[in-house]
Amino acid sequence: MTTGSVSPRRADTRRNHERILTVATEALAESSEVSFNAIAKRAGVGVGTVYRHFPTPADLILAVYEREVRHLVDVVPELLEHAGPAGAFRAWVTGHLAPYMMTKRGLAKALAAATAQRGTLPPTAVQSIRGAMKALLAANVEAGLVRPGIDAETVMRSLLGLLHLNPDGDWRRETTELVELVWRGIRAD
Repeated sequence: MTTGSVSPRRADTRRNHERILTVATEALAESSEVSFNAIAKRAGVGVGTVYRHFPTPADLILAVYEREVRHLVDVVPELLEHAGPAGAFRAWVTGHLAPYMMTKRGLAKALAAATAQRGTLPPTAVQSIRGAMKALLAANVEAGLVRPGIDAETVMRSLLGLLHLNPDGDWRRETTELVELVWRGIRAD
């Protein structure tokens, strides 16, 4: 075997891990209940495989959360490159952050239960989201579109209004209105 190659078993293990996370993400979008048996069946793996990857429901819930946060954060550089600073800010909130919050109600409930058992959210996830907002704000400050000194934490708190939107209502329009309000508050002019 050459250096850097992956044994078939390891590749299969990674595929199973990802498949379990994908199915768990879908399940948690529907409900805050985590059934290892149902997840195993939908993922096409044995329930023992789920337990090997995630010994407890809290482990699975936190892994889903961290994966979803990674997806949310990893898109920022691409948005900055293709949409420009102002467009990236709007696109991230309206096209990524808000949909994440609207479709993850079950995850939010499950995460609350999991963190009640463990204490707090993983600090790396919170730091990652904060870092994404800092990158968006820094690009806009550099472009002269946002006032220097705007705190990412303050902007994130202002966007917590997204939590009050009804996922069955006109949340896309309401998100756009909220983003415009926040944008007027932070812009340079």
